Amino acid sequence: MLSYRHGFHAGNHADVLKHLIQILLLDYLQKKDKPLLYIDTHAGAGCYPLASGFAAKNREYQSGISRLQHTGNRRNLPAALRRYLSVVDASCDAETEASYPGSPLIALQLLRPQDRAELFELHPADCDALQKRAYRHAKIHLADGFAGLKALLPPTPRRALVLIDPPYENKADYQTLERSLREALKRFANGVYALWYPLLPSGESRGLEERLIAIAPDNYLSATLQVSAPKGERGMYGSGMFVVNPPWTLRGELEECLPLLAQWLGDNGEGHFTLRGEQR
Repeated sequence: MLSYRHGFHAGNHADVLKHLIQILLLDYLQKKDKPLLYIDTHAGAGCYPLASGFAAKNREYQSGISRLQHTGNRRNLPAALRRYLSVVDASCDAETEASYPGSPLIALQLLRPQDRAELFELHPADCDALQKRAYRHAKIHLADGFAGLKALLPPTPRRALVLIDPPYENKADYQTLERSLREALKRFANGVYALWYPLLPSGESRGLEERLIAIAPDNYLSATLQVSAPKGERGMYGSGMFVVNPPWTLRGELEECLPLLAQWLGDNGEGHFTLRGEQR
């Protein structure tokens, strides 16, 4: 949907969960020298100023990244959270005002010379902003990432992280997400796929975790972070990340981080998390 702009939500609790896991996945995959392909199906604008523009309207970052940045001495944090905060800080260093990086800027901060990135964004203004920031370091497509993913799989060499993060403004995004994952696994069963989704009181998001598990029942890790109790029929109260072919280290890292995130980002003591999975 071209009405969706991620800038309104930059740095919120969902970004914290999504980008923490994105960084941990990239760090693990880069332990090998072999080249890596990073694919971002819904990349956004790349970087979002916090004191102006879309992010300043709802200031969702104040209950997300800002809480983490003001938790006290970083040396007392788990290593994974320290790593997340250091990457976030470095990713927008060149900006003239306080900003929060989107997933493509985080990835480009971490990718090595032998790695490459394919970034998809359908909104013309966001794609233009991304092009200006990242054109030297990635191939950027003004296109639907769901459609573009098929042509990139399997990659050469056969190592890839695929981040799938649609806006879910359209009910069809849920069905397209599930179909795209099935098709991707048929083409490239060994890829690492990280899928973000909202937790909503009703609608297609209910039961999505179980439907994703049915697609990849033998090798997945599913994490959810709830920041408030569900209220009424609408309103996102948390989000989830579903990872297919997760590294064996990810569960332990999240077991350290998720209780703290639920405590610090939860509203009025309503923070809660889940972590479940099966790994080969």
